[in-house]
Amino acid sequence: MKFRVERDVFADAVAWAARSLPVRPSAPVLAGLLIEASAEGLVLSAFDYETSARAELRADVDSDGRVLVSGRLLADICRSLPQKPIDFELTGPKLELKCGSGRFSLQTMPVEDYPTLPSVPPASGVVSGDEFANAVAQAVTAAGRDDMLPVLTGVRIEIEGERMSLLATDRFRLSHRELTWRPANTDSSLAALVPAKVLSDTAKNLNGDVTISISPAGGDGIIGFEGSSPDGLRRTTTRLLDGDFPKVRSLFPSEHLTVATVNKSELIDTVKRVALVAERNTAVQMKFGDGEIILDSQSGDEAQATEAVSAEITGDEIVTGFNPAYLLDGLSALAGEKIDLSFTQANKPVVISSTDASDSNAFRYLLMPRRLLS
Repeated sequence: MKFRVERDVFADAVAWAARSLPVRPSAPVLAGLLIEASAEGLVLSAFDYETSARAELRADVDSDGRVLVSGRLLADICRSLPQKPIDFELTGPKLELKCGSGRFSLQTMPVEDYPTLPSVPPASGVVSGDEFANAVAQAVTAAGRDDMLPVLTGVRIEIEGERMSLLATDRFRLSHRELTWRPANTDSSLAALVPAKVLSDTAKNLNGDVTISISPAGGDGIIGFEGSSPDGLRRTTTRLLDGDFPKVRSLFPSEHLTVATVNKSELIDTVKRVALVAERNTAVQMKFGDGEIILDSQSGDEAQATEAVSAEITGDEIVTGFNPAYLLDGLSALAGEKIDLSFTQANKPVVISSTDASDSNAFRYLLMPRRLLS
């Protein structure tokens, strides 16, 4: 096997595929990156039996072949190379790499021991890559990080015809984002629970239109994403999470008794300042009334902070409190300049949404209140 490829093109493709490599592989070959060279160019693949990645790119191939080398080491080397073409040649058990005056020799792994990448289900539909990346970034805000509760570490994708919904919760907060897409079947009704980290990494690294393929009920439990890059196709598959995602839609109340409309940036800055003196795991108190939101926090007798931000408030006066980090996560995920904080009661969740965002950015963030210190 022998080929030449542009440094930036190859480094980008290697970085894309290497994202899926396991930190602690169950078998040594799973730390490898498979390189396949043919007249059509190169295909780079990574697979750990859960998530796969495949990148296609152009290259000048002198002779075909397949080789398996350490993916993370190759990615580190490629990032450090000068802006010059890279020449590769397989010589016995070594893959020789030349770039400028640099020379590297990588030990190969047995290709025959490498697992076959899973088949991608038939295409379910297509979505704008930019809109999908933005929607996923908002939805994963509320995804759990506790591996003891794996169902809550995922984002539930629900599809009804041309409408796609993304839902995530860690029990303390809930995110809901809706967007439109182009389904292969306008009568389709699909659902998938996708690991949030894989979904986030994939969505922000695909360009152009993204094709989504979801295995039907009773299938292998796989979802695939395929998009383009300036130099070729990128494809990821991952196994869906097992278990029943909680029925969370009913947590959004149908009516609100108090609504505060406030400038998002001003509220974010105020929460950050007031939270500086908050004790760990304590709430920042928020009092809604008289055209302003008054925020209070303290650290015992050592420090206290109070600051007000102007707001348009309709309804009853409310005093409540929230985890400042969770509150900032939700505020930062919202689009637009103005936001609504909507309540039914002080001890019930707040629903935070954009006042002036476009209809295509239909994102809601629900946050449970925290007990206030007396």
